[in-house]
Amino acid sequence: MGRKWNNIKEKKASKDANTSRVYAKFGIEIYVAAKKGEPDPESNRALKVVLERAKTYNVPKAIIDRALEKAKGSADEIYSELRYEGFGPNGSMVIVDALTNNVNRTAPEVRSAFNKNGGSMGVSGSVSYMFTQTAVIGISGKTEDEVMELLIEADVDVRDIIVEEEDIIVYADPEQFQNVQDAFHAAGVTEFNVAEITMLPNNEVDLSPDAQAQFEKLIDALEDLEDVQQVYHNVNFED
Repeated sequence: MGRKWNNIKEKKASKDANTSRVYAKFGIEIYVAAKKGEPDPESNRALKVVLERAKTYNVPKAIIDRALEKAKGSADEIYSELRYEGFGPNGSMVIVDALTNNVNRTAPEVRSAFNKNGGSMGVSGSVSYMFTQTAVIGISGKTEDEVMELLIEADVDVRDIIVEEEDIIVYADPEQFQNVQDAFHAAGVTEFNVAEITMLPNNEVDLSPDAQAQFEKLIDALEDLEDVQQVYHNVNFED
Protein backbone atom coordinates (compact mmCIF):
# COMPACT_ATOMS: atom_id res chain seq x y z
CA MET A 1 0.00 0.00 0.00
CA GLY A 2 3.00 2.27 0.15
CA ARG A 3 2.51 3.55 -3.38
CA LYS A 4 -1.08 4.47 -2.58
CA TRP A 5 0.09 6.67 0.29
CA ASN A 6 2.56 8.36 -2.03
CA ASN A 7 -0.29 9.17 -4.41
CA ILE A 8 -2.28 10.69 -1.55
CA LYS A 9 0.71 12.84 -0.63
CA GLU A 10 1.12 13.84 -4.28
CA LYS A 11 -2.54 14.91 -4.43
CA LYS A 12 -2.27 16.82 -1.16
CA ALA A 13 0.89 18.64 -2.26
CA SER A 14 -0.80 19.62 -5.52
CA LYS A 15 -3.83 20.98 -3.71
CA ASP A 16 -1.70 22.81 -1.16
CA ALA A 17 -0.36 24.87 -4.06
CA ASN A 18 -3.88 26.06 -4.88
CA THR A 19 -5.10 27.04 -1.44
CA SER A 20 -7.86 29.48 -2.40
CA ARG A 21 -9.52 26.86 -4.61
CA VAL A 22 -9.13 24.21 -1.91
CA TYR A 23 -10.62 26.43 0.77
CA ALA A 24 -13.64 27.28 -1.37
CA LYS A 25 -14.32 23.60 -2.01
CA PHE A 26 -13.97 22.74 1.66
CA GLY A 27 -16.44 25.51 2.50
CA ILE A 28 -19.05 23.83 0.32
CA GLU A 29 -18.23 20.34 1.59
CA ILE A 30 -18.48 21.44 5.23
CA TYR A 31 -21.80 23.19 4.57
CA VAL A 32 -23.28 20.12 2.85
CA ALA A 33 -22.06 17.75 5.59
CA ALA A 34 -23.46 20.03 8.31
CA LYS A 35 -26.82 20.19 6.52
CA LYS A 36 -27.07 16.40 6.53
CA GLY A 37 -27.52 16.41 10.28
CA GLU A 38 -26.70 18.62 13.22
CA PRO A 39 -23.93 21.18 12.55
CA ASP A 40 -22.02 19.59 15.44
CA PRO A 41 -19.17 17.19 14.61
CA GLU A 42 -19.74 15.22 17.82
CA SER A 43 -23.16 14.11 16.63
CA ASN A 44 -22.57 14.26 12.86
CA ARG A 45 -20.04 11.69 11.69
CA ALA A 46 -19.91 12.96 8.11
CA LEU A 47 -19.14 16.47 9.33
CA LYS A 48 -16.45 15.22 11.71
CA VAL A 49 -14.67 13.38 8.90
CA VAL A 50 -14.71 16.50 6.69
CA LEU A 51 -13.43 18.72 9.50
CA GLU A 52 -10.60 16.33 10.34
CA ARG A 53 -9.54 16.29 6.69
CA ALA A 54 -9.80 20.08 6.53
CA LYS A 55 -7.28 20.31 9.37
CA THR A 56 -4.70 18.37 7.37
CA TYR A 57 -5.10 20.92 4.55
CA ASN A 58 -4.73 23.84 6.98
CA VAL A 59 -8.15 25.26 6.13
CA PRO A 60 -8.50 28.50 8.15
CA LYS A 61 -10.89 28.45 11.11
CA ALA A 62 -12.71 31.46 9.65
CA ILE A 63 -13.73 29.47 6.58
CA ILE A 64 -14.85 26.50 8.67
CA ASP A 65 -16.85 28.73 11.03
CA ARG A 66 -18.46 30.58 8.11
CA ALA A 67 -19.64 27.31 6.55
CA LEU A 68 -21.00 26.03 9.87
CA GLU A 69 -22.83 29.29 10.58
CA LYS A 70 -24.34 29.18 7.12
CA ALA A 71 -25.59 25.65 7.81
CA LYS A 72 -27.10 26.77 11.12
CA GLY A 73 -28.91 29.68 9.48
CA SER A 74 -31.84 29.88 7.13
CA ALA A 75 -29.74 29.33 4.01
CA ASP A 76 -30.85 26.21 2.19
CA GLU A 77 -28.74 25.84 -0.93
CA ILE A 78 -29.37 22.49 -2.56
CA TYR A 79 -26.27 20.56 -3.58
CA SER A 80 -26.35 17.21 -5.34
CA GLU A 81 -23.67 14.60 -4.75
CA LEU A 82 -22.58 13.13 -8.06
CA ARG A 83 -20.01 10.50 -9.05
CA TYR A 84 -18.51 10.14 -12.50
CA GLU A 85 -16.24 7.36 -13.70
CA GLY A 86 -13.89 7.30 -16.62
CA PHE A 87 -10.68 6.19 -18.24
CA GLY A 88 -7.34 7.75 -19.08
CA PRO A 89 -4.47 6.39 -21.19
CA ASN A 90 -3.27 2.79 -21.04
CA GLY A 91 -5.78 1.31 -18.61
CA SER A 92 -5.79 4.16 -16.13
CA MET A 93 -9.04 4.65 -14.22
CA VAL A 94 -10.54 7.76 -12.64
CA ILE A 95 -13.36 8.43 -10.18
CA VAL A 96 -14.67 11.99 -9.87
CA ASP A 97 -16.84 13.04 -6.92
CA ALA A 98 -18.69 16.33 -7.26
CA LEU A 99 -20.97 18.58 -5.23
CA THR A 100 -23.05 20.86 -7.40
CA ASN A 101 -25.95 23.26 -7.23
CA ASN A 102 -26.34 22.95 -11.01
CA VAL A 103 -26.43 19.36 -12.25
CA ASN A 104 -26.85 20.51 -15.86
CA ARG A 105 -23.45 22.21 -15.68
CA THR A 106 -21.35 19.54 -14.02
CA ALA A 107 -21.64 16.53 -16.32
CA PRO A 108 -20.75 18.43 -19.52
CA GLU A 109 -17.75 20.04 -17.82
CA VAL A 110 -16.47 16.69 -16.53
CA ARG A 111 -17.00 15.04 -19.91
CA SER A 112 -15.19 17.90 -21.66
CA ALA A 113 -12.21 17.58 -19.29
CA PHE A 114 -11.95 13.87 -20.12
CA ASN A 115 -12.34 14.34 -23.86
CA LYS A 116 -9.83 17.18 -24.14
CA ASN A 117 -7.14 15.36 -22.18
CA GLY A 118 -7.01 11.91 -23.71
CA GLY A 119 -9.69 10.32 -21.56
CA SER A 120 -13.26 9.13 -21.88
CA MET A 121 -16.29 8.95 -19.63
CA GLY A 122 -17.57 5.55 -18.56
CA VAL A 123 -20.92 4.40 -17.26
CA SER A 124 -21.73 4.16 -13.57
CA GLY A 125 -19.90 1.21 -12.04
CA SER A 126 -17.40 0.81 -14.86
CA VAL A 127 -14.49 1.88 -12.66
CA SER A 128 -15.57 2.02 -9.02
CA TYR A 129 -15.56 -1.79 -8.61
CA MET A 130 -11.77 -1.60 -8.92
CA PHE A 131 -11.47 0.69 -5.88
CA THR A 132 -12.06 0.17 -2.16
CA GLN A 133 -13.32 2.85 0.19
CA THR A 134 -10.70 3.14 2.91
CA ALA A 135 -9.92 5.22 5.97
CA VAL A 136 -6.34 6.51 5.84
CA ILE A 137 -4.74 8.09 8.90
CA GLY A 138 -1.09 9.13 8.90
CA ILE A 139 1.04 10.41 11.78
CA SER A 140 4.66 11.12 12.67
CA GLY A 141 6.57 10.75 15.92
CA LYS A 142 5.78 7.14 16.78
CA THR A 143 7.20 3.79 15.72
CA GLU A 144 5.28 1.06 13.97
CA ASP A 145 5.40 -1.08 17.14
CA GLU A 146 4.05 1.78 19.25
CA VAL A 147 1.17 2.35 16.83
CA MET A 148 0.36 -1.35 16.68
CA GLU A 149 0.38 -1.60 20.47
CA LEU A 150 -1.88 1.38 21.05
CA LEU A 151 -4.37 0.17 18.45
CA ILE A 152 -4.45 -3.30 20.02
CA GLU A 153 -4.97 -1.77 23.46
CA ALA A 154 -7.84 0.30 22.07
CA ASP A 155 -9.29 -2.85 20.43
CA VAL A 156 -9.30 -1.20 16.99
CA ASP A 157 -9.23 -3.40 13.90
CA VAL A 158 -7.21 -2.09 10.95
CA ARG A 159 -6.35 -3.43 7.52
CA ASP A 160 -2.69 -2.50 7.44
CA ILE A 161 0.04 -0.37 9.02
CA ILE A 162 2.74 0.96 6.71
CA VAL A 163 5.98 2.83 7.39
CA GLU A 164 6.81 5.47 4.77
CA GLU A 165 9.99 7.37 5.62
CA GLU A 166 9.03 9.14 8.89
CA ASP A 167 5.31 8.56 8.50
CA ILE A 168 3.18 5.79 9.96
CA ILE A 169 0.08 5.20 7.88
CA VAL A 170 -2.89 3.21 9.09
CA TYR A 171 -5.40 1.77 6.62
CA ALA A 172 -8.77 0.75 8.04
CA ASP A 173 -12.41 0.21 7.18
CA PRO A 174 -14.28 3.53 6.93
CA GLU A 175 -16.30 2.62 10.03
CA GLN A 176 -13.05 2.52 12.02
CA PHE A 177 -11.97 6.05 11.08
CA GLN A 178 -13.07 7.65 14.35
CA ASN A 179 -11.88 4.73 16.46
CA VAL A 180 -8.37 4.99 15.01
CA GLN A 181 -8.28 8.73 15.63
CA ASP A 182 -9.60 8.31 19.17
CA ALA A 183 -6.84 5.79 19.88
CA PHE A 184 -4.21 8.23 18.62
CA HIS A 185 -5.73 11.10 20.60
CA ALA A 186 -5.64 8.98 23.76
CA ALA A 187 -1.93 8.39 23.09
CA GLY A 188 -1.26 12.14 22.87
CA VAL A 189 -1.31 12.56 19.09
CA THR A 190 -2.83 15.92 18.17
CA GLU A 191 -1.80 16.34 14.53
CA PHE A 192 -2.33 14.08 11.53
CA ASN A 193 -0.47 14.18 8.23
CA VAL A 194 -3.50 12.70 6.55
CA ALA A 195 -6.95 11.87 7.92
CA GLU A 196 -9.55 11.02 5.33
CA ILE A 197 -11.85 8.41 3.92
CA THR A 198 -10.76 7.88 0.35
CA MET A 199 -11.09 5.51 -2.59
CA LEU A 200 -7.94 3.42 -3.05
CA PRO A 201 -7.32 1.35 -6.19
CA ASN A 202 -7.12 -2.40 -5.78
CA ASN A 203 -4.29 -2.39 -8.32
CA GLU A 204 -2.15 0.42 -9.71
CA VAL A 205 -0.80 0.94 -13.21
CA ASP A 206 2.48 2.47 -14.35
CA LEU A 207 2.46 4.81 -17.33
CA SER A 208 5.17 5.82 -19.73
CA PRO A 209 6.52 9.35 -19.21
CA ASP A 210 4.44 10.70 -22.10
CA ALA A 211 1.27 8.95 -20.94
CA GLN A 212 1.84 10.10 -17.37
CA ALA A 213 2.24 13.71 -18.50
CA GLN A 214 -1.04 13.45 -20.40
CA PHE A 215 -2.74 11.81 -17.42
CA GLU A 216 -1.55 14.56 -15.07
CA LYS A 217 -3.14 17.13 -17.37
CA LEU A 218 -6.40 15.19 -17.17
CA ILE A 219 -6.32 15.13 -13.37
CA ASP A 220 -5.46 18.83 -13.20
CA ALA A 221 -8.32 19.68 -15.57
CA LEU A 222 -10.78 17.71 -13.46
CA GLU A 223 -9.58 19.16 -10.16
CA ASP A 224 -9.80 22.68 -11.60
CA LEU A 225 -13.55 22.30 -12.10
CA GLU A 226 -15.60 24.28 -9.61
CA ASP A 227 -17.96 21.42 -8.77
CA VAL A 228 -15.34 18.68 -8.37
CA GLN A 229 -14.44 17.84 -4.79
CA GLN A 230 -12.33 14.70 -5.10
CA VAL A 231 -10.54 12.86 -7.89
CA TYR A 232 -9.29 9.31 -7.34
CA HIS A 233 -7.20 7.25 -9.76
CA ASN A 234 -5.12 4.10 -10.07
CA VAL A 235 -1.91 5.54 -11.52
CA ASN A 236 1.40 5.23 -9.71
CA PHE A 237 3.01 8.62 -10.24
CA GLU A 238 6.74 8.37 -10.80
CA ASP A 239 8.96 11.39 -10.18
